[in-house]
Amino acid sequence: MEQGLIAFQRGAFEQAVFSWLEAARFYEQEGKFDKQGEALTSLAQAYQSLGQYVQALKSLERALALAEKSGDRPRIASVLGSLGNAYIATGPVEKASRYLNAGLELARKLGNSGLVAVILNNLGNLFTSQKQYTEAIGAYTESLHLVKETGNHTLAARALTNAAMAAFQNGQPQEAKTLLDMALEQMSGLGPSHDKAYGLITIGLGYHDLRPHLPDAKDSLSLLASKTFNEAIFVAEALGDPRAASYAFGYLGKLYEDEHRYQEALQLTRRAVFAAQQVNAPESLYRWQWQTGRLLKALGNANEAISAYRRAGSTLQSIRQEVSVGYGSTRSSFREAVGPVYLELVDLLLQRAASIQERAQYEPYLMEARQTVELLKAAELRDYFRDDCVDVARSRITRLEIVSQTAVVIYPILLPDRTELLVSLPTGLKRVSVQVRAETLTQEVRQLRRNLEKRTTREYLPHAQKLYEWLIRPLEPDLASLPIDTLVFVPDGPLRTIPMAALHDGQRFLISKYAVAITPGLDLTDPRPLQRERVKVLAVGLTESVQGFPPLPYVSLELEALQRLYGANRLVNQDFLVSSVEKELKEEPFTIVHIASHGQFSSDVAKTFLLTFDDKLTMDRLDQSVGLLRFRDEPLELLTLSACETAAGDDRAALGLAGVAVKAGARSALATLWYINDQASSILIAEFYQQLQDPSVSRAIALQRAQLKLLNNPRYQHPGYWSPFLLINNWL
Repeated sequence: MEQGLIAFQRGAFEQAVFSWLEAARFYEQEGKFDKQGEALTSLAQAYQSLGQYVQALKSLERALALAEKSGDRPRIASVLGSLGNAYIATGPVEKASRYLNAGLELARKLGNSGLVAVILNNLGNLFTSQKQYTEAIGAYTESLHLVKETGNHTLAARALTNAAMAAFQNGQPQEAKTLLDMALEQMSGLGPSHDKAYGLITIGLGYHDLRPHLPDAKDSLSLLASKTFNEAIFVAEALGDPRAASYAFGYLGKLYEDEHRYQEALQLTRRAVFAAQQVNAPESLYRWQWQTGRLLKALGNANEAISAYRRAGSTLQSIRQEVSVGYGSTRSSFREAVGPVYLELVDLLLQRAASIQERAQYEPYLMEARQTVELLKAAELRDYFRDDCVDVARSRITRLEIVSQTAVVIYPILLPDRTELLVSLPTGLKRVSVQVRAETLTQEVRQLRRNLEKRTTREYLPHAQKLYEWLIRPLEPDLASLPIDTLVFVPDGPLRTIPMAALHDGQRFLISKYAVAITPGLDLTDPRPLQRERVKVLAVGLTESVQGFPPLPYVSLELEALQRLYGANRLVNQDFLVSSVEKELKEEPFTIVHIASHGQFSSDVAKTFLLTFDDKLTMDRLDQSVGLLRFRDEPLELLTLSACETAAGDDRAALGLAGVAVKAGARSALATLWYINDQASSILIAEFYQQLQDPSVSRAIALQRAQLKLLNNPRYQHPGYWSPFLLINNWL
């Protein structure tokens, strides 16, 4: 145990893991289960420090089982608190809350004020992650009062720093500054330790982040941040802790980058890279490789900048699960934390391509830009679903140029100063630059989405026309010169929340000219035509009010159409149970699964579900039932979700919807961005399946014809009725 502690205190977390694993095994063999529990709890702490949250949770669950078996109540309370803290990083939030509150209640009953203080600090972290800053500050303040009794200066400094961060997020920068000063004072009395090094780094970051919010104190805050980072470097080097030194050098480099001291920043950042490589710390290494790229770009060295970004991308790929899980619900979203690494590289590659005249020389840069976008798309989905369903799908990569001569794949790339359209044509790749900032385009997207759902007005039209001008008009000459019938979009960020079919050229909707499909990434698509022989359909749904959700009266028409056209197996209302769906899927090789029930897609995958009569089918349950079909010779061809919805403006929820086919192991999905409680939905669904019976009609064209049937009906011509239906992934 002692060796593990020494290693941990100097930041040698891998060594600490090895020591505590050995200790846990030894104590288990000796039958010293209380000691084994201690070793497992320490082991979890080391795993968390390495960003290996799944391993940390496994260790803590074993430690909890041992503590409960022995009836060691203080140990139970401590492990419950640690489990709650681990679940803050991984989600779901409900588990974090349950474990933390259970641990807190038990620690209070035991009168263990030191443990109560620790758990209150962690509870504050949970509140902060949920943007409940007032509650967070309350928890940290109570923790501080208790810490004064125990004299734990390290925990006092941590609680003060955390309270400062919560105050800052709550719009109280002056209060945050006062709390940081108090935290720094607490730190000064501590000897060199891992906790002190990281505490100083966090305080330095706090001063750094406060600078734009306290402009009169900007210079003094910069000085404080610089001094604090330098002290952290001193402590880390005294301990022989390259991991902590890496963060301290890196963040000091970031401070200098913000002050345009690029050469000094580059020297510090290179030291951060070296320190991270010394201890094989990829979770920090990618940050400093990315920072190196930004600095080289600022210094005008585009070639070396591209190389640095490539290295950052490679490092991210090597740790994708850890980065994915670690950003689940903590300081920033995955998109904010990791997305810029990919998008800034794409920006540089596209700029480089634009500076070259010869196609043979610039096309490799365009291809690398497309592949980089694909890596980001896969990383975002992996983060949303928190599993490797993406990797299973990516193993089926097919080149578009070989697959389809009548489809074009369009990647809109939203950059701070412009929008780029990267277009995969049957003749090769092309880029078009549009002088519209991401912020401006996003505002139009939000307006369009809001107005599309208002079926009694035409307020959507100016926004639909403006977006057409930016995203489609520049491509018209290329589209007109080729026999194109389908546009496949790989939408980015806010563009996931709108149906591209509703864009308007001033005369007609886009759907009147082209079939439209979306995919979360071409690499995640398995494009091949639907085999019409022996199509077997499972059609399930609810017409009645269930679990407080309103009835779906038009669902019966959808299910009857599927029965008439395909002789579908049907499970309706009380027959539509999770268990009965699983039973049907095990017994028959279905080609199509149609679910006509309430579905809600949330930014949090744990809150995303499809309603059954008795339960909620979560994404993991969907994977375990429908997803099993991916292991057959012929996986599921189509998953239809005809009554699901995503919140307007929730880009991450729309990402989940776009990724549902990948999660379920289906070649394609038909789903709705918002729910239409109208007969229009059943008319469109029936027409889609009618068209799908024709072997010459692709899935995308079947949907186009169904949408046009509504558009050409005066009662249903408003896009609010027909546009929310999206064909996802395989469009053939």
